[in-house]
Amino acid sequence: MVIEDQHFQAADAHGLPGLRGTDHIGFTVPDIDEAVRFFVDVIGCTPVYELGPFQAEDDWMARQLNVDPRTVMKKLVFLRCGFGSNFEVFQYIAPDQRSTPPRNSDVGGHHLAFYVDDMDAAVAHLRRHGATICGEPVLRQAGPSGGQTWVYFLTPWGMQCELVSFPHGKAYERTSALRLWHPADPAGGLEAAPPGAPAG
Repeated sequence: MVIEDQHFQAADAHGLPGLRGTDHIGFTVPDIDEAVRFFVDVIGCTPVYELGPFQAEDDWMARQLNVDPRTVMKKLVFLRCGFGSNFEVFQYIAPDQRSTPPRNSDVGGHHLAFYVDDMDAAVAHLRRHGATICGEPVLRQAGPSGGQTWVYFLTPWGMQCELVSFPHGKAYERTSALRLWHPADPAGGLEAAPPGAPAG
C-alpha cells in the first residue's frame, strides 16, 4: 500500500523540499576489505560499486568533506542491504585520524540496526562468525516499541550494531497510520496501516 500523497506534501511544507527518504548511510572503517567481507559474507549485503583511491593537492577535501586537506580516501565501497538503506563504506588515511570508534554515549555515537525474522537464528549465526554479542536478546513488553526483541553486537573492528525483530509489529503500530515497513509484507515495501488496524 502506498502512503497517501498528503504525507509527502506535509513533509515538503515542514522539511526538505522533495524529501523521499534516506538514500544511504556512510561510515568509515579501519580496513575496508575486512569490513566488506563482514557485511557481505556475514550480514548478507550486496556490493554495488567501488571507487578510489582519491586525494587532492588543494583544499578540496577540507572544503567538500570537512576533513584534513591532506586526507586520502583509500577506497569507497557501496553496498545494498536487503530492503533497507544502502551503505557507503570508506577507508581513509588522514594526518589527524582517530582510530577509536565512539560508544553510544559519546557525541557522534551511532549504531546500525538490522531487522531479522528469527532472532535466535541470527544471534547463533553471528556467534559462529566470531561477532561479539552484547548481553542477551531483550523482549520489550511495554511502551511504543512493545513487541520488539533487540540485542547489540560488535563488528570485528568494534563498530556497534543491533538486531531487532518484531514479527507481530510494534505496539505503536496499533494506532499509527504510518509504518516504515512491515515484516508480514513479503515485498518489504512501504506500508501505511489504517488507524486501529492490528499490528501483526
